[in-house]
Amino acid sequence: MIPRIGFGFDTHRLEEWTELWLGGVLVPHTKGAVGHSDADVLIHAICDALLGAAALGDIGTHFPDTSDEFKGIDSKILLKNTCHLIREQGYSIGNIDSTLVLQTPKISKYIPEMVRVLSDVMGTSPGCLSIKAKTSETLGFIGREEGVSAYAVALIVSLRD
Repeated sequence: MIPRIGFGFDTHRLEEWTELWLGGVLVPHTKGAVGHSDADVLIHAICDALLGAAALGDIGTHFPDTSDEFKGIDSKILLKNTCHLIREQGYSIGNIDSTLVLQTPKISKYIPEMVRVLSDVMGTSPGCLSIKAKTSETLGFIGREEGVSAYAVALIVSLRD
C-alpha cells in the first residue's frame, strides 16, 4: 500500500436568510453560506483534500460553478462522487482530519451528527473522520461573521501497488 496525502481549503461568504450547511448537517443560525451549490465549506474542503491526494485536480475541475448541473446541489452528492472518483483510481480512504473556522454559532453539539452523515456518504468508519471547530477570536472576516472557512487533510492509500 502506498499512502498519499492531500490538503483542502474552502471559504464562503455568510449572509442573512440563507441556510447554513456544515458537514452535511443543517445548522440553525441567522446567517448561512452563499455559493453555487449549498456552500458546505467542510464538504468542499474534504473533496479538495481527497482529490488532491489522488492528483485528480480540485472540486472546481470536476464540479464547476459555471455549470447549471451543480447549481444548488447538495454537497453530499459531490462528496459521494469524489469518493467514487478516487476509488476508480484504486485508492481507499485512510483518514480525514478537518477544521471548521467560524465565529458563531458554536457547533460542537453538531459534530457527532456531521461525522455520522459524512462517514455514511464516504463509506468509511466514523473513526476515520475527525472534525474540529475553532473561532478566529473575533479577528478578520470570520470574526466579523462575514464568512466561514474549512481546512482538511486526507490520507488515502493505493490498493494497486
